[in-house]
Amino acid sequence: MGLDPESGHIVTSSLTTEQVGDPGALPGLLAQVAEVVCRFLGNGAYDSAPPAATIQEAFGPDVEVIIPPPSNAVPGDCAIRNAHIQMIADHGRIAWQKATGYGQRFRGEAQIGRFKQVIGPALRGRKMEAQKLEIVIAVKALNRVTDLGRAAYRRVI
Repeated sequence: MGLDPESGHIVTSSLTTEQVGDPGALPGLLAQVAEVVCRFLGNGAYDSAPPAATIQEAFGPDVEVIIPPPSNAVPGDCAIRNAHIQMIADHGRIAWQKATGYGQRFRGEAQIGRFKQVIGPALRGRKMEAQKLEIVIAVKALNRVTDLGRAAYRRVI
């Protein structure tokens, strides 16, 4: 799933078999995005040079790619990843998360939680094609619900 954090809309989604990992599904997900993308926040499953290159190929070299390297990561061929590794080594992981805005990834996790709460935790279709159609319909329905309004949160001290 891909989320536009400003609108709260799900802009890309895909249902795959368990044999397809996150990096394998990435090109298909990116192809669905029609909007301009300035920042890509992903989880550690995308931590390697091929996904970063795929993202820059899809959205241009100026897209900000923020993917956390594992704690035992070593520099390699990917300049973006190397910069993240160095920043974490110099300032720590929490400082890296604050500086890069990685904490905003919670919005995607919250949207998945909303999806499961509103649509349900399980798919009803028995065949893969029916399940894929079910996901498309569910995403459109959830985006329409989002258009009705989202909660506004303010920090209270």
